[in-house]
Parts: sequence; C-alpha cells; structure tokens
Amino acid sequence: MLKTFSIGGIHPPDNKLAAQSPLQSLSPEGTVAIFLGQHIGAPAEAVVVQGDKVKVGQLIGKASGFMSANIHASVSGTVTAIEPVADIAGFKKPAVVIQVEGDEWMPEIDRTPDIKREITLDGPAIIKKITDAGLVGLGGAAFPTHVKLSPPPGKKAEAVIINAAECEPFLTSDHRVMLEYGEQALIGTLILKKALNAPKAYIGIETNKPDAIELLQGLVREHNYDITIVPLKKRYPQGGEKQLIDAVIHRQVPSMGLPIDVGAVVQNVGTALAVYEAVQKNKPLVDNSITITGKSAGKQVNMLVRVGTPLSKVLAAAGGLPEDTGKIICGGPMMGKAVVNIDAPTSKVSSAILLIPDSEAHRKEASNCIRCAKCVQACPMGLEPYLLTKQTQRSMYDELEANRAQDCIECGCCLYSCPAQIPLLDYIRLGKAEVIKIMRARKK
Repeated sequence: MLKTFSIGGIHPPDNKLAAQSPLQSLSPEGTVAIFLGQHIGAPAEAVVVQGDKVKVGQLIGKASGFMSANIHASVSGTVTAIEPVADIAGFKKPAVVIQVEGDEWMPEIDRTPDIKREITLDGPAIIKKITDAGLVGLGGAAFPTHVKLSPPPGKKAEAVIINAAECEPFLTSDHRVMLEYGEQALIGTLILKKALNAPKAYIGIETNKPDAIELLQGLVREHNYDITIVPLKKRYPQGGEKQLIDAVIHRQVPSMGLPIDVGAVVQNVGTALAVYEAVQKNKPLVDNSITITGKSAGKQVNMLVRVGTPLSKVLAAAGGLPEDTGKIICGGPMMGKAVVNIDAPTSKVSSAILLIPDSEAHRKEASNCIRCAKCVQACPMGLEPYLLTKQTQRSMYDELEANRAQDCIECGCCLYSCPAQIPLLDYIRLGKAEVIKIMRARKK
C-alpha cells in the first residue's frame, strides 16, 4: 500500500501540462534586479556600489545575521543602481540592479558537466560552503538552508527527507530536475545527510511521476547510494513538511513544533541539487527552474532562469500572454500569489508562472455555511476551518489560539472543498496573524 499522510487532504486534478517539456536555459539580457531579501530573516547588506563590474556568482549582498542568506550576481555586467524595486505584489524592496554585459562567471565555479561523486568535505565544511553559497529552501518557504543544518542543542537529525512530491497542480519543474539532474540531486541528498550526520535519507515522490521514481531507484541501485526512494500516493498537500514527515517516517510534528523535534530535516529536491552544485561545483544559487504553464498557454515550458530576470521576459520567451488571461499566479494554484506587477524580478524561490484564463479567474459568490464539515475532513492539520472562520469574524483570539489557528499551513484545502464558496482561508489567515502576534508579545 502506498504511503501518504494520515489526516485530511484533497486531490485536485494534476494538470501537469508541462511534464514532458525539458528544461530550457533562458539567456540573460537587458537588466536584472536582484532583491537583497529573498529569504526568511534579515535582508542581506549590499557589498557593491553603483558602477561596479560584477561576474556571475560574485557576492553582491552579505548575510546580515545567522537568519539571513548571501546574495550573488546572477549575471555579469555593471551595477547601475541599488534601489527599491517593486515585487510581484507591487511592494518596493531593496535590490541590486545590473546591466547585463556578456556572461562571465567567477573562475572558481566548475561549469563542466562531469559528475563529482566523492564527498571529501566534513560536516562543518559542508555547512560553510552552503552558507557562503546563499542557499535557501526552494520549496517556497525560502528558509536559509544552513540554519536547517544547524539543529539547536539537544536536537538530533535522524532522517533527511527530500520533498520531491510536487503535489501542487500544474507545477513540473521539480519533476524535470529529477529527470535531468537526478544523480546530482542524489549526491546533494548524501551531502545533506553527511552534514547532519543523519543515519537515514529518504526521497518522497508522488506516483504521478513514475519515470522519476524509476530513474532514481535505478541510480540508487547502480551506485549503491544509501538513500531510500519512497513512492507516495497522490494527495495534496503531500509536500508540506509535516505531512511529508508523517507519510515517510510516520511521525507527527507537535503543535507549533519543528521537524527537528521528531528527528527530521526536510529539504526540497531543487535544494538538494543546489547543495550538490554549491559543495561539489562551487556554484552559488544564481538560477532556478520555473514552470510556465496554464490551460490556455501557447507553450508549456520548464526553464532555467537567472535570479532577477523580469517575469515579463520569462513570459515572452514562453510565447507571451494569451488574450484570455484573467490572472497570473506566481507559484501553484493552491498556494501561489497573484501577480500585479508583471515586470517584477524572479527570486530564488520562483517555481512557476501560472496563467489562469478569465473564465476561471473569478471567485464564485459565497453563500451560507451548511455545516457539511467538508472543510474539517479536508484539513491536513486536523483543524475546524468553519469554526476558526467564525471566531476570526468575531475577533475571538483566545478561542482561535485554543483551537490552534496558529497551526494552519495555509494550503487552501478548506477553501477548495467548501460547497458554499466561503473564503475560509482568507479569514483564517487573518486570525492566525493576530494570534501569532499575541503569542509573540506574550513571550516578550
């Protein structure tokens, strides 16, 4: 019987329309704007000034603390400005703007296709390389990778779990990473395992990617890699950290707890590839794979895109916007964010550009709750979304905390399953923010 998590979940249509599209490299041109804050934690501090010449992979922003990450030039050229640039929501954030001139890389970066299998560095040296390279979790949270690899005193990693579920509808970039860089991702997994001195390593892959499962299982057998490939039942949100841990090693992360509390460290398969490139090839995080897709998209494309490339240029390279586009989503349809600024630059964690036709881009009018409890059945955290919504509407924050609104992972299962079309997630997100604010104030 296939493994999966034990509470709630849904299964929207896969819509993996770009699954057969190989990764294409988008050549850099024009200007790029590289945000100094592309991670959870404090923004990096610029170490370049206007007029500086930079190469691909050169440090341009230095981490300003432990919970921060270095930023590197994704192109070569001239720094034309260090100024606020609008993100996908239209909010301005500090960024380094570079005019592209050629494509010259830092000399220490190994760009050869040769696969380096031998891991010569010890744990601390691996973590230093990952820190220097500015790696963050590429599953969407952008948590600095070196922080996850540094468990607090008294905590021990017993298992590294690689998230290759890619459970969001439409997204296929992780799938292509496994098919085209599978062995490198496996070596990256072993590097993570060594850095944490963890006895076990697992890669969880949903069964709608049978070719990736077969390929990685074959590579594990061929090279005798100490990694277990775990086929998973198709179920959203299988890629959530807590759900993946439950599915793979059957441990439940406690309320407000972290994966390390049950001996697990979870990383995305794209992060595993980035770890390989950083440790074995000296390559900082300067590009990532992005799916450009949608039911009416002219092309279904997966691209390797340099960080800081304007979304408009990525879309143009994929055939442009269909006339019937009603909404553009950065990410998947369940947890992605609507784009209001098409000229916003991509970031380290940009995973997809989803084009929604106008006929599907509008919410239906909400009606009264019929107490069907479908939202309760769907919630993978075991919450009662209809109740949390009512308590948010009435500003009942003590009750919201008692009913664990702070544990909501904002996956959207409740909203998807509600026959009354009530915007449950919108209300719960508001209530959760207030509860967390109160909890933090109480700790202080």
